[in-house]
Amino acid sequence: MELIDTHCHLDTDAFCNDRPEVLDRCREQGINTIVVPAIIRQDWLQLLMLCETQKGLYPALGLHPMFLPDHTDLHLKELDEWLEKHRDTVVAVGEIGLDYYDKQMDRKRQQKIFESQLFSAQHAGLPVILHVRRAHDRVLKTLKKIPVKGGIVHAFSGSMEQARQYIDLGFKLGFGGTMTYAHSVKIHALARDLPLESIVLETDAPDMVVASHRGERNSPEYLVDILQSLAALRGMTTEQVAEQTTQNARDILGIEA
Repeated sequence: MELIDTHCHLDTDAFCNDRPEVLDRCREQGINTIVVPAIIRQDWLQLLMLCETQKGLYPALGLHPMFLPDHTDLHLKELDEWLEKHRDTVVAVGEIGLDYYDKQMDRKRQQKIFESQLFSAQHAGLPVILHVRRAHDRVLKTLKKIPVKGGIVHAFSGSMEQARQYIDLGFKLGFGGTMTYAHSVKIHALARDLPLESIVLETDAPDMVVASHRGERNSPEYLVDILQSLAALRGMTTEQVAEQTTQNARDILGIEA
């Protein structure tokens, strides 16, 4: 089986002591492709260097909505420049979006930064990797106003109706560690009932750890747990689910086999 982790922050300090060993264990299980989304402007160079030196790592560049105080208007201008300069290696604009969980966060500024990055994705002809928390309706409205080349809704937890709207806009929906917990009834229903052609797998490591490693650092090697959970929910073999979700990821991100 070949698997793609469509969302893993492998560039962060959480992996600074054992990154090569983690990647070796991933490859032993067929996890040969990992997408690494950016969080803040200051990390872009390190992220790109990591992806250039490690086979199978693919970068996405963007400004994460939860790190609003770190972002400036200059960073938005620089995003266009970096996407142009690295157009042969960057596979998406991300991680971008809206996060309405913390009511103290400036929603107007979040919206401005989100829209600017959608225009950057439009100009670069790239898909986007979306972070959306308690803001799906606003994100969908924005995407209809500023259409992009599809993308992935990371850690999807919206409604079935919202899922269908994303799919109609050319998006795949990411499912990760939350799906491995017995109490995740809503996520289980979505993962079971959505078209498999619309689902991709992700870990969001080092966050959102799978149930079998609860309390530990999450790792991309645990993508197999997520695969097994999805296969069980759908009554399919892991090979069938792996083949389809891997192809879904390749299709949306333009990553060749």
